[in-house]
Amino acid sequence: MTSSDIDSATFRHVLGHYPTGVCVVTALEEDQTPIGMVVGSFTSVSLDPPLIAFFPDQKSTSWPRIEKARQFCVNVLAGDQHLLCRQFATAGSEKFTGVAHRASNNGAPILEDAVAWIDCSLAGVHEFGDHYMALGRVDNLGVGRSCSPLLFFQGGFGQFSLHS
Repeated sequence: MTSSDIDSATFRHVLGHYPTGVCVVTALEEDQTPIGMVVGSFTSVSLDPPLIAFFPDQKSTSWPRIEKARQFCVNVLAGDQHLLCRQFATAGSEKFTGVAHRASNNGAPILEDAVAWIDCSLAGVHEFGDHYMALGRVDNLGVGRSCSPLLFFQGGFGQFSLHS
């Protein structure tokens, strides 16, 4: 089998057997409008210098606005924040309705009750397939609350349960 023989449904099904954490990337536009998008493809890249990456879809309408802001905050969602995740996963401008947040040092929204937050400056964007890789230089970070993160697994949400 070659990569051209793999259809997207099979690819999604197989990779759906690997759980991913769920984050909301937030930023502030020039007119002070908060923007945000859900990402399930977030990773640390380097300790020295501290770098992270996430992979927004090229069809995203939120990503170009976050890219233009040049500074963003990655908010790691908690296991009990699946409704917040769904709110930020919808299109439109009502994503922040009823959502408590405060400004990071760079001005991006830090969502209240997130597990952790990583405040970044955009260090680069690269195109890979139907996604971009957004590379962020970490400027500041912290733990919001110590609890299980929200996970996405086989098309649904859940949380981590420690067995070891």
